[in-house]
Amino acid sequence: MSHSAATPTLAWLKSNRAHVRRPVAITVGLGLAGGLLLIVQASVLAHLANAVIFDRAALPALVWLLAGLAAIVLVRAGLVYLVQQTAFAAGRAIKTEIRARLVARLAGRGIVWQRSQATGDLVNTLSDGVEALEAYYARYLPQSALAALVPLAILAVIAPIDWISGLILVVTAPLIPVFMIFIGRGAEKLNQRQWRRMGVLSGHFLDALQGLTTLKLFNLGAREARLIAKLSDEYRLATMRVLRLAFVSSLVLEFLATVSIAMVAVLIGFRLLWGDIGFTSGFLVLLLAPEFYLPLRNMGTVYHARMEAIGAAEGIVALLDAPADANPGSRCDGLVAGRAPAVALDAVSYAYPDGTQALTAVDLSIAPGETVAIVGASAAGKSTLALVLMGLLAPTTGRVTLDGIDRATLAPAYWRRWCAWVPQQPRLFHGNVRDNLTLGAIEVPDDALWQALERAQARAFVAALPDGLDTAIGERGLRLSGGEAQRLAIARALAAAAPFVVVDEASAHLDAPNEQALTVALGELGADRSLVVIAHRLATVREADRIVVLDAGRVVETGCHAELVAAGGRYAAMLAEGRHE
Repeated sequence: MSHSAATPTLAWLKSNRAHVRRPVAITVGLGLAGGLLLIVQASVLAHLANAVIFDRAALPALVWLLAGLAAIVLVRAGLVYLVQQTAFAAGRAIKTEIRARLVARLAGRGIVWQRSQATGDLVNTLSDGVEALEAYYARYLPQSALAALVPLAILAVIAPIDWISGLILVVTAPLIPVFMIFIGRGAEKLNQRQWRRMGVLSGHFLDALQGLTTLKLFNLGAREARLIAKLSDEYRLATMRVLRLAFVSSLVLEFLATVSIAMVAVLIGFRLLWGDIGFTSGFLVLLLAPEFYLPLRNMGTVYHARMEAIGAAEGIVALLDAPADANPGSRCDGLVAGRAPAVALDAVSYAYPDGTQALTAVDLSIAPGETVAIVGASAAGKSTLALVLMGLLAPTTGRVTLDGIDRATLAPAYWRRWCAWVPQQPRLFHGNVRDNLTLGAIEVPDDALWQALERAQARAFVAALPDGLDTAIGERGLRLSGGEAQRLAIARALAAAAPFVVVDEASAHLDAPNEQALTVALGELGADRSLVVIAHRLATVREADRIVVLDAGRVVETGCHAELVAAGGRYAAMLAEGRHE
């Protein structure tokens, strides 16, 4: 990444300082207090050494100096602890803020964009990428201030005592940040390449892990292992290049600081020998000279945290700067609590970003409490229609109204309080049954959960689990069958008490017993709410109040089962063919 390319990222890093201004200011203040105490400690130690070596002072005469020295050491230790705590608070604050903004931006981008992204790369950005920012705000920012303040305070003490040593410090000190910046320019490019390779490796590794069963069945495990090994080696080489430059820069900084301290020590030694400077003053300068360079050397160490943050922030900035799919509405009124709204699609069309026309001029109305089944051939637009009904996709043209209110004017969070979704492949999280039913809503009592499970035909298998509601079911419900997972998803919709529910192809690929149980569960689900069922098996939609037939994204037929059979149209043809689309 060139310096010009890094500038927007660096500007973004600086723009977020406001979120951590208070803890960073406290960290700097505590660090400066520790630096001032260090000067006092060196002065006390110099006087103590002079009293012992030259004045032959007895122990009783040194009690107050020793007590003061011990007190200063204890206070400095407490300040170091407080610095660490406030720095941690700064890191925690910025990570919480950035992650919240990233999650909100990901939600705003919409489901189409989300499905087009490499999951591993996004996970890497939200986890390791955000973690890399902590060192910038918690260590680099405070240290950059202390690297200026503490040396100035030490110089203010040394200069009146020994102007020669002060001159050496003034001349040599700027060399450290100059070399640090010079070397750091090349390291920025290397850090950027390293983060890009990590993103590629993370994305590929997660994809391979999720598809491990498929890879093994096709006997591709060894090939995938070789590819991951190749990507890992490329990342290793990129990391080693960064570390090599970091070690070289550290060597240069240490060399400059060591040579400068040696120059001060040699000149102090000669002038002590010639009698041009007293022991107390000379020893104090010798004690403070290493401490003068220490903040600058620490700055060199944390400067690499700055470069790593710049590398990690590129992906974060790209996500945050990406435009949302549409400007969401903000209205939070108009719908009746606990009652399904009248839903109407008025000439709704939808085209995916690649130009695929999924829906064309769809007119559809769903009355409160009505059960509507959507059927059609594969790629007819059924799943897209489900996403449009849920508000996860915004129509390209046309509009969706709820009780006559244009849904585009409503806040998404407001509308989603009225609806629930049972997708074709329910997302079950790594947790227990209760967590997956409530999704974190702590106010749902167990009695309500068991009642929802009973109505969803899921009580029996949940009760048979070792710990009932507290049984861990694994990520994506790996311990459950497909039918059990879908019935658990229906129970989740029942527990949410949402008055408008969309069920997407819930009976696809199930055996007869599971399909029968699921059909009963759907009947319970639609008993007191609006229900839209998008199914492949026509046998599951016979009892629907109305059936809508889609073909190539258009509504070609609508009516109840008997009416459509009598009409002898597309639905009757599918029924005669026994199509399970």
